[in-house]
Amino acid sequence: MLRENQRRFKFDWIIIILFLLLVGFGYLNILSASHIGEVTSYFDTSQLYGKQLVFLGLTFVLIILILSFEAKFYERFSSIIYLVAILALIGLFIFGKDVNGARSWYGIGSMTIQPSEFAKFATALAVAKYISDLQTNMQTLKDQLRVTAIIFIPALLILLQNDAGSTIVYLSFFFVFYREGLQQVYLIIALSLIILAVLGLKFGIVITAIVAAIVISCVYFLRKKKRGSILQYILVFLVCVGFSYGVKLFYEHGLKVHQQNRISIFLRLEKDPVKLEQMRKREAYNLIQSEQAISSGHWTGKGFLEGTRTTGKFVPEQETDYIFSTVGEEWGFLGSSFVVIVFVLLIIRILYLAESQKSQFSRVYGYGVASILFIHFTINIGMVMGLIPTVGIPLPFFSYGGSGLWGFTILLFIFVKLDSNKINEW
Repeated sequence: MLRENQRRFKFDWIIIILFLLLVGFGYLNILSASHIGEVTSYFDTSQLYGKQLVFLGLTFVLIILILSFEAKFYERFSSIIYLVAILALIGLFIFGKDVNGARSWYGIGSMTIQPSEFAKFATALAVAKYISDLQTNMQTLKDQLRVTAIIFIPALLILLQNDAGSTIVYLSFFFVFYREGLQQVYLIIALSLIILAVLGLKFGIVITAIVAAIVISCVYFLRKKKRGSILQYILVFLVCVGFSYGVKLFYEHGLKVHQQNRISIFLRLEKDPVKLEQMRKREAYNLIQSEQAISSGHWTGKGFLEGTRTTGKFVPEQETDYIFSTVGEEWGFLGSSFVVIVFVLLIIRILYLAESQKSQFSRVYGYGVASILFIHFTINIGMVMGLIPTVGIPLPFFSYGGSGLWGFTILLFIFVKLDSNKINEW
């Protein structure tokens, strides 16, 4: 009986310790980014850091609840959990609350709940359930279309709520599909489309067409044995040119002005340096302040609660999407490196454990967790440092907010529970 109880609580403590490091350090930076004047009480719920402390307390209650369920519960009821998440997203169109132009929240008294944060783990469960039930290796077009539909439905609903940042996260599932047997040709096509889009916007359709013609001609002449009909290569060329032209049309007529300007700043599409600088000051104010805050931290930072740009509130939304700029200013290069290393170790540990799972469901779900965390971590830090265009996406376990913290916690600790079930079965 004693051995049975010991096995029941044998969780992967490496993941749990890394999680505690992230949420603990994250809270310190939220405290720094949100405090006004002297901190008299950490439990002051009129301040953001006081509210976040309440969210953290409820997070540990949530963890206990997640780990108390049998591991099979998550596999057995994954379809129902997914359906509830979809209904919650649909309900936003009727009962949702507009915040910063996005209809992505339910208002519950003084609190707001963002269903898109919970839809991520629900979608990961649904994808794992579908792939494991069919024992599919993602080779047939029917399976590829069906599993793509599972991620497309919540992604579309979130996009219609004007939350493009959260929509991008769903692209992370293609890493999962690749692990489960999706052909490499899809990754090649995706990379090619990205290159074509950038070339078309940066250099125009003519230059893009010339580059495409050269590359396709090289492929044609190098593939002597499996060359195929020249008409196929001509068709590929026309598709490439048509896609580049379509991207340019969408950029000019489909995007809002601020979205165009963000891409223009990142790709340096504006030729006039004066206009480009004016655009940066107007559209990239957050980014400029964030870069200056990070660069001012140097090697060791200015110290906890000592960041002048942080305490001076120079960086808008610093406690949410731009929280990493607080890390850079107050903890410097060393503190920023610590955050990056802990995230990388967490993702690597999840992938390592996913590969050791005895069930396909647990393995696929583990890869889903790692992929979602990787996309969030990479895009958020890249955005804050100006390495990629600005996208509204939080840093897991760091950014202020109950929905994000709880959503990522559920996502991670369901996998901890699934992994513990593997341990108990040995």
